[in-house]
Amino acid sequence: MLIKEIDNITPWDCYINLRDDEYPFILDSSTDCANLGRYSFVGASPFVTFRSYNDEITIADPGGGERRFTGNPFDELQKLLDKYARAEQPHPLTSGAVGYFAYDMAHHIETLPKRAKESVTLPHSFFGFYDKIFIHDHKLDKSYVTYDGSCNKISKADAMAALGRFADKASRRPVLVIPALDIKDVSLESNFTKETYKEGVRRVLEYIASGDIYQANLSHRFCIDYDGDAVSFYKNFVKVSPAPFGAMLDIKDAVIMSNSPERYLKREGDYIQTRPIKGTRPRGADEHEDELLAKELMKSEKDLAEHLMIVDLERNDLGRVSRYGSVKVEEFCIVESYSNVHHLVSTVSGRLLPGVTSIDCIKNSFPGGSITGAPKIRSMEIIDEIEPTTRSVYTGAVGYFDFCGDFDFNIAIRTAIYHQGKIYFQVGGGIVADSDPESEYEETLHKARNFLKTAGIASIRG
Repeated sequence: MLIKEIDNITPWDCYINLRDDEYPFILDSSTDCANLGRYSFVGASPFVTFRSYNDEITIADPGGGERRFTGNPFDELQKLLDKYARAEQPHPLTSGAVGYFAYDMAHHIETLPKRAKESVTLPHSFFGFYDKIFIHDHKLDKSYVTYDGSCNKISKADAMAALGRFADKASRRPVLVIPALDIKDVSLESNFTKETYKEGVRRVLEYIASGDIYQANLSHRFCIDYDGDAVSFYKNFVKVSPAPFGAMLDIKDAVIMSNSPERYLKREGDYIQTRPIKGTRPRGADEHEDELLAKELMKSEKDLAEHLMIVDLERNDLGRVSRYGSVKVEEFCIVESYSNVHHLVSTVSGRLLPGVTSIDCIKNSFPGGSITGAPKIRSMEIIDEIEPTTRSVYTGAVGYFDFCGDFDFNIAIRTAIYHQGKIYFQVGGGIVADSDPESEYEETLHKARNFLKTAGIASIRG
């Protein structure tokens, strides 16, 4: 592994330098580097790509070699990660696999119905395997480029030359200019009307009353036409709605733009952590109203009960892979405030059992409980019954697997998909016994406000 420090370059400058290469990505933690995101990462030109759709798997390399076969994508991805596993390195993600799991990957874990229509056809999982990565350490304000020659078994001299070429390209002053955001004649589509969403809430309430579930997360999707630059849209979206787990992945079929405030799962050695979000209030018009809304959230019996159910679910999920007695709630129901909403957040952690793989951790907790409900399996069945379209990347997970064995993924909320001239964006909320359909619908609009603002949409009616 070769590491070289470089000066005076930002992660976004580096991304602009690399964005014309194949499969560029940026994992951007700069908006909350003091707490949740010390590092940002940039890369392009993976030496292997992995993608799956249902049980169809494709593993390809830039030289044109390609294998197509059927299997369980989780298991096949673990085999590929094992192939490139190596000893611990001084920084996270010096080399590794970057990509996403769509919500639809849940079908490889549980037996679920498939009633919802697939309106956005993308890989259910996609990962690029990168041997060259730009790292920015926000704590130390230092940048590095890395090259892992062992991925391709090249000589040290060739590896040094490859690192030099990557450093030169990554650290140059960007010559590409990001065009200004230009959205004209916005036409907004949704897979629910206000009334059909409220009817969906009422159906969830009927299931709760009959004892099927305690809660379920119900979401709806917005869609706009867009023929502009994806970076322009994402940069403006992040500007109005900063969050700690930002990511942009260009997978050719589409661009995934995630601006999530929620960590799904992180592993460091034998330590594993999740940070579920459940409970939301809008920000106030002034400081006084804002403080009142935050206090209201902290005292809300409905939100606290909803949050407690999800924390218990996450404790159970981590307990499947953690040592007995090691699972604990490090933080419970703290308020985190973002540009448009207050959220209730908890931190749940554990110590992994010996021999547990990274994919074991994912398979025993995916998808995150905060965006399904409780009990999880029955909630997912109801989601599939009521939501008219599949979720795709939304409420899946975006992040990385380090070849050293660690990983970090967000919950793909506040996540847009740019695909075939359209941008898709989805929002949802947890429905519990005392939920009010009108209030639940309004909550989703609060969550969507900054996306709509970026798209130039002032309000939604009916």
